[in-house]
Amino acid sequence: MLVTMKDIKKIVSGDLLFEEINFEIHEGDKVGLVGRNGTGKSTLFKLISGLEQADEGERFVRKQATIGYLEQLPDFNNGSVQEYLKESFTEVLALERRMTELETLMQQPEQLEKAMEEYGTLQDQYARLGGYELQAIIDKVAHGLGVEGLLNACFEHLSGGEQTKVGLARLLLQEPDVLLLDEPTNHLDLEAIEWLEEFIQGYTGAVWIISHDRTFLDHTVTKIMDLEQGELLLYEGNFSSFVTQKEEFLLAEFKAYQEQQKKIKKMKEAIKRLRQWANEANPPSEKLFRKAKSMEKALEKMEKKEKPLLDAKKMGFSLEANERSGNDVLVAEEVWKRYGDRNVLAGASLHLRFQDRLAIVGRNGSGKTTLLRLLMEQETPDEGCIKKGTGIRLGYLPQHPLKEVDGNLRMIDYFREQISVTEGQARHILAGFMFFGYAVFRKIGQLSGGEQMRVKLAIFMHQGVNLLVLDEPTNHLDIESQEVLEEALQDFNGTVLAVSHDRYFLNRCFSECAFLEDGKLYRYNRPFDEARVKHEENKVVKEPEKGHKKQKSLQEKEPEMPDFEGMIEALEVQLNSLTERMTDEEDIETLMELQQKKQVLESTIEEKYVEWLGE
Repeated sequence: MLVTMKDIKKIVSGDLLFEEINFEIHEGDKVGLVGRNGTGKSTLFKLISGLEQADEGERFVRKQATIGYLEQLPDFNNGSVQEYLKESFTEVLALERRMTELETLMQQPEQLEKAMEEYGTLQDQYARLGGYELQAIIDKVAHGLGVEGLLNACFEHLSGGEQTKVGLARLLLQEPDVLLLDEPTNHLDLEAIEWLEEFIQGYTGAVWIISHDRTFLDHTVTKIMDLEQGELLLYEGNFSSFVTQKEEFLLAEFKAYQEQQKKIKKMKEAIKRLRQWANEANPPSEKLFRKAKSMEKALEKMEKKEKPLLDAKKMGFSLEANERSGNDVLVAEEVWKRYGDRNVLAGASLHLRFQDRLAIVGRNGSGKTTLLRLLMEQETPDEGCIKKGTGIRLGYLPQHPLKEVDGNLRMIDYFREQISVTEGQARHILAGFMFFGYAVFRKIGQLSGGEQMRVKLAIFMHQGVNLLVLDEPTNHLDIESQEVLEEALQDFNGTVLAVSHDRYFLNRCFSECAFLEDGKLYRYNRPFDEARVKHEENKVVKEPEKGHKKQKSLQEKEPEMPDFEGMIEALEVQLNSLTERMTDEEDIETLMELQQKKQVLESTIEEKYVEWLGE
């Protein structure tokens, strides 16, 4: 047992989130924490990590157990990403600093023997803690999460998404006993998500995850904690198993509730009859009165079951295109877009037709959002052309839907600017999108990402859009809202173009998928899972070049396997020779130079072993 939370109560802004919450975190746990937005999932993580205190209850953490929590925006002073990641290895860095001090002391003859003795001890510790593999470990995690290109960048100059990814990399490097991940996939592309899945599967510590990515949860967790209406219920199995179990549990609860209601009704009728018979008796029967009173007391003492919520209130979202567009909706021909020396798009072509359902997939930085902005005429291509069809009523949902809107504007005022309705009508519509009571008067700047998405969707629903362009629409929506969006898209009679890394969403809502690689689009008339297999098969493509066809590989010919064994043997010969020289050397400065060369050789040998074993 690593953490125990006992009788936890938390009030936020005067609202009770939960009380008498009890649970434990054990070694090796892989748990998904699910629940609607606003139920208190992130607050619970902060209570576990100790960043916030409970209003009532106790938190016990096993002695020397470490807890790592992924903050939304990590904090770090000036410095490079490399330095930020290295700070994960505090013990190794402390040894490095002391070894550097000893190297200076070795230059003093009277300090040499003592300094070298301590240096040798520290060197053993340094090797045992993986000091020589430090850079290889950092590079492995950075590559897995797709931040290897940021290692030399200044941390404070990164975007919020980049800082969160780097913060996740640092947390994984620290390897805490308890890993708390709050929406870890929001800023990751598909390759990084799948790498993280493998990392979590092999992680020896406990992992708790808040995520709205159903496929990610299916691949990473073996238990689900469901936080709903202030209660925390445990289900064994992954997310798909939880959905089935919860449905069965609710039906069983509802059946038990119905049976109890029948029993209560019968008891009340019996009490009523007993009183009636007691009064009709001549003289009135005290025995029947006592029996009625006894039954009343039994009814009062009965623990009443609450009626379970079988159909939780969901966002009331539906889409209908009032007018159809032309057959050709969007056409991009050989589009190029450069930023500095980099070609983000290099001859990308796209033909979107009426009622197409097309998803675009690609790595972070591949140009997906750039392509959408070009199609929306928010940017202009450097080469090529983009044509928009006739009769289009566009609904564009960027990752941050209300970023350009005045943050001080009230939600209801913004909504009425877009849709011509009375205040009463606006409040009624917004209530259908889970904004009840005074929530409609909140300022735009106070809304979460999910709330901004819901406001924008409410507007689309009443604008009669016939072309929906969506950029990562599921990132900030809870699972219930995602399901409503998916159902609305399936019933929508217009055209949909979306960028997403949510595999469940891609497979459910899109009949076609296009992969954006090397500035070009590769389109397949099949859903994501099938399209991905086909795309991997088609890595070798034929392209016309100057009047003849040339076989070309997108991945190029694989290089021959390096001879790691031979390299290591040669390096070890150098190391033995260097060690012999050091035993015979008497000049201190020369000895210091040889010692530094020895360190470099030892480090190189360790790296080659890591590469060899990794292969």
